[in-house]
Amino acid sequence: MTRTLVKETPKKVGKKVILKGWVDRRRDHGQLVFVDLKDRSGLVQIVGEERLSKLRISDVIEIEGTVKKRPTNLINPKLETGAIEVKVEKIKILAKSADLPFDLHGDGYEIGEETRLKYRYLDLRRPRLAANLKQRHQVIKFIRDWLDERGFMEIETPILTKATPEGARDFIVPSRLQPGKFYALPQSPQQYKQLLMVAGFEKYYQIARCFRDEDPRADRAYGEFTQLDLEMSFTTQEEILQLTEELFIALTEKVLKKKVFKKPFPRLTHQEAMKKYKADKFDLRQKEDSEVAAFAWVLDFPLFEKTAERKISPSHHPFTAPKDEDLVLLDKEPMKVRSWQHDLVCNGLEVGGGSLRITDPAVQRKVFKILGLSDKEIEKKFGHLLKAFEYGVPPHGGIAPGIDRFLQAVLGEQSVRELIAFPMTAGGQTAVMEAPGEVDAVQLKELGLKVVKK
Repeated sequence: MTRTLVKETPKKVGKKVILKGWVDRRRDHGQLVFVDLKDRSGLVQIVGEERLSKLRISDVIEIEGTVKKRPTNLINPKLETGAIEVKVEKIKILAKSADLPFDLHGDGYEIGEETRLKYRYLDLRRPRLAANLKQRHQVIKFIRDWLDERGFMEIETPILTKATPEGARDFIVPSRLQPGKFYALPQSPQQYKQLLMVAGFEKYYQIARCFRDEDPRADRAYGEFTQLDLEMSFTTQEEILQLTEELFIALTEKVLKKKVFKKPFPRLTHQEAMKKYKADKFDLRQKEDSEVAAFAWVLDFPLFEKTAERKISPSHHPFTAPKDEDLVLLDKEPMKVRSWQHDLVCNGLEVGGGSLRITDPAVQRKVFKILGLSDKEIEKKFGHLLKAFEYGVPPHGGIAPGIDRFLQAVLGEQSVRELIAFPMTAGGQTAVMEAPGEVDAVQLKELGLKVVKK
């Protein structure tokens, strides 16, 4: 007899089944003991005699028994299996569990995040988190199928790449074969997807891992995150907005079963958003509409901005195209230049950003120079891209919505870390694994590195 999943038991009334899973709860009623058995598909009540009283919460067990209907007055309408129970005839303990460090019932918000992440493999048994990861899986699967139907090709790009200034600190990786040189983990696949447009693929996407050494926030995980990276050739901003809108309406309504506040999405210029909301991300929902996804577009961003560190920085990234009519301002009044950037906001969070890209090498060099790069630096950091543009580069653009942040916005989670299986802590430590860690002397010697303690 093969294993039966919990969710299949209501269809097997009167039949013998083998179930395998974890003890979720146990209730002793004299000679009868009731146990909630949980597997990946759900929860079912099993009933037996005194031998079940020895079971501990989270013991892994295998039982053989007969599926029976519950009396009408004992049916649990909150459970899919609430109309039946399984009478235990044989039981085997596959693994014993120690006392749990915290209760796995409830949403878990009251438990310190550091403790939850230390025992993340237990925390993930929590129904809320299991449901979050299931919805994440469904969202990504839907994206892949939806884009495939529209002629997009998923192409992976390198993780070990080159350090280039794209707005955040790089994570660097030393090279053993080329001592003294370093790879960088990609902040995004930005330049690779532009090179794929030069290569003629025209419709590219990737569920991409991105790495940025930025301080964590509620809406930003430290270290790494996942985004839908999408690029098209021979496109317009309007086409990108319409495609993205259609995808996210379908994701929200069909997969996450939420309502979209307004269709089509409202559009505001950056200037309008700052005047009305004092920010370029905002929440359009009214108080009584908490269960909806309120999307909006922000357009016409300035190409450059002033930051605390630099007098002039790119508002998006240095590959964003200036508005055609503002090209004449680049030389004398760069801070007045508007760009082809487009940001997607939802429920107060920025969930995606993109743009049309610069494809004229002369304009790209000019932007780099405005940002303070010398000819030598331009060639060293971006020579490969400018060289590729000499061989027939099509006009192109795209967008990169964040999977983690989109789910946070629509599902209303408190932190983006609630949508990630093993996120890093606020202190930059990988959940469970206690990384980063020290490297032994042999490895350091192979890499030509020496740790100097201050």
